[in-house]
This record gives sequence, C-alpha cells and structure tokens, in this order.
Amino acid sequence: MRIAGITIPENKRIEIGLTAVYGIGRPLARKILASAGVDIGKKGKDVTPEEENKIRKNIEGKVKIEGDLKREIAGNIKRLKDIKAYRGIRHLRGLPARGQRTKTNSRTRRGNVRKTMGTGRRKVEKK
Repeated sequence: MRIAGITIPENKRIEIGLTAVYGIGRPLARKILASAGVDIGKKGKDVTPEEENKIRKNIEGKVKIEGDLKREIAGNIKRLKDIKAYRGIRHLRGLPARGQRTKTNSRTRRGNVRKTMGTGRRKVEKK
C-alpha cells in the first residue's frame, strides 16, 4: 500500500503504519481510519483495495502531507527570517527558538558544542 509516494509497512497495524507519512501522527491516523470506516487494529496487508482507496481519498482531500507540508513550514521559517523576527534570528543562528535555556541543555540545536575547561585538554603523561 502506497500513499503520497510512501510505502505503508504491511506487518504493522494500519494506525501505526500511516504515521510513516510525514504530517500524519497517531491521532490524525485514527480520525482518517474512522472516517474511512476501517478497523484501527487491522494490519497493512489485510486492508482491502476499497478500504485503501477510501483512506487515500480522505488523506489527499483534507490533509497537507509530505512535500506540501515541508514547503509550508520552510516558507514560514523563511518569512520569520526575512522580517527579522526574534524567532527568525534564532533560526538563523542555530539556537533554540522557543525560549529554552542555552547555558546548558541546547546540545541538539547547537551540535554538541562543549565550552567548559575540562574538555579539549590533552591527558598528562605519567612519569
């Protein structure tokens, strides 16, 4: 089963398998399956072609997914950068944009940069 160019795993429950598509999480997957009338616990390989078409129709009509969603998010960040908003400047500098502290705990955003005395020192040889 393929949706928006993404192959849905056949051995997982369809509710979990739909989350492989960017922009669809568990709650949205449940809503889509409920509106299509498909059982949540069904495996991907057990879905009939009619059910597959209903799911695809629900997703394509109502939900922004994959490329469109990524483009929209990138456009929003670019707009913030262009108008020099605080959040845009944080994005430009590669720092947390949502008010987190940066003295410690911003390793994932800054790229594991350590700025303390103990790091980067060579070990002293023993005599």
